[in-house]
Amino acid sequence: MTSLLKIGKQSRYCLYSLFLRRFFTTLPYVSGEKKEISSFIHPNAVVHPNAIIGQGVSIGPFCTIGSSAKLADGCQLYPGSHIFGNTELGEQCILLTGAVVGDDHPGRTVFGCNNIIGHHAVVGVKCQDMKYKSGDECFLDVGNNNEIREHASIHRSSKSSDRTVIGDNNLIMGSCHIAHDCKIGNDNIFANNTLLAGHVVVEDYTHTAGAIVVHQFCRVGSFSFIGGGSVVSQDVPKYTMVAGERAELRGLNLEGLRRRGFTITEIKSLRAAYRKIFMPVDTNAAGFENRLTEVEEDEKLGQVPAVCSMLQSIRDSFAENRRGICKFRQWSDS
Repeated sequence: MTSLLKIGKQSRYCLYSLFLRRFFTTLPYVSGEKKEISSFIHPNAVVHPNAIIGQGVSIGPFCTIGSSAKLADGCQLYPGSHIFGNTELGEQCILLTGAVVGDDHPGRTVFGCNNIIGHHAVVGVKCQDMKYKSGDECFLDVGNNNEIREHASIHRSSKSSDRTVIGDNNLIMGSCHIAHDCKIGNDNIFANNTLLAGHVVVEDYTHTAGAIVVHQFCRVGSFSFIGGGSVVSQDVPKYTMVAGERAELRGLNLEGLRRRGFTITEIKSLRAAYRKIFMPVDTNAAGFENRLTEVEEDEKLGQVPAVCSMLQSIRDSFAENRRGICKFRQWSDS
């Protein structure tokens, strides 16, 4: 009798696995043309009758879909994933097991197309800002083609006049945190345990190593790199690399620039400008502001767009209400 029961359990497991494979591999296109297909909702899922469900949506067992949710065509919800509040998912979004998107607080969470929300990630919930007033609307906007891995957390804005924004093509690895009112650009890679405090701005094509912390209101410039274990308490200029327990400038992100297609001429110009600004060998060299001006007025370097962009990034960091740039070591001949 015991052996028969074991066989029965194995058979049921095999049938269930086969069901899931067929369930999540339904193709909405046939011979290059879009074909209308019905959605599939597992009988053990809880879907509010007012929720809007597109074509070809797959909702697995033990999922929860709230009354204000909108799921576009081809979305897939793996078993035990949940959507709450005023939340919109674009086409072909995937929620893996345990993922939670949105909450019932006033406001909205909006996703573009082709996003993956990983196992037990929590996205679009109320912020952790003590200044948040209960009842205020709060917002999160996410673009297209983002991969948000397991146990990541991304919060809505802290007030109705602002919003948390994430662009396109970002890889946000496991256990990352993006706090309220952050602005994340495109094509960024955040390694595991990257923690961004509120109001942080990250531009495009940045790369963080693991276990880094960025102080609120800091800006991380495009094509920059943050070394593992760093605490970033001031701005990271474009094209640069920072590292250290209190992050310091360590030069240009040369490997990142090469990978992103910067020409040899552009890289040489950036290196020359960086040395003039941050690595003067003369102990009697002019002050920091004068060195910036000198590079800006240089007949060759001042005409290179990449150099101009780096200089503008540095100058902007010293504007009112900004935090300045990460510290740098003063080099000399001694």
